[in-house]
Amino acid sequence: MSASQASSKPFLSDVQTLRERARQNMTEGVVTKSYGGDVRRTIEILQSVLATEIVCVLRYTMHAVTATGIASEAIKAEFAQHAREEQDHMMAVAERINQLGGKPNFNPEGLATRSASQYAEGANLVDMIKENLIAERIAVDHYRELIRYFGDDDPATRVMLQGILATEEEHASDMLDLLEAHEGH
Repeated sequence: MSASQASSKPFLSDVQTLRERARQNMTEGVVTKSYGGDVRRTIEILQSVLATEIVCVLRYTMHAVTATGIASEAIKAEFAQHAREEQDHMMAVAERINQLGGKPNFNPEGLATRSASQYAEGANLVDMIKENLIAERIAVDHYRELIRYFGDDDPATRVMLQGILATEEEHASDMLDLLEAHEGH
């Protein structure tokens, strides 16, 4: 783009207009006139994401504590690391809900029905790895859909979800590597 083309492109708002708009509806916090999404729907979606992350924290924590077998110590450490990372996701999502004026739902009642992921303990080490891989695959698909859904309407939520997606993809890859190593593939 040439300099003349760039200068002919209209600037969206002058500073004075931005300042005036910022003073309007201050109690709405980050939700300004330029917010392109449906705040109530965004909070509703993020409540489901929050529930999913809580379930993942619980599942990985359970596996970190109960995994047994000859190679379990390294896998237990991997499960514990994933539980911590899922907790970081949980906190980020809860903070975003709060920023948007919602109240994060940490109530355990109904948690399983709000979550995209399932809580599955697994009978043995390989089953635990499989359950975590399945959960990560669900999360990856879910986050990809949500990233497309939010698009440019809510870039802050989209960027947060993109960061979470990158970690979930890494978790899925880790679980696949563990599964292949422990199933002898």
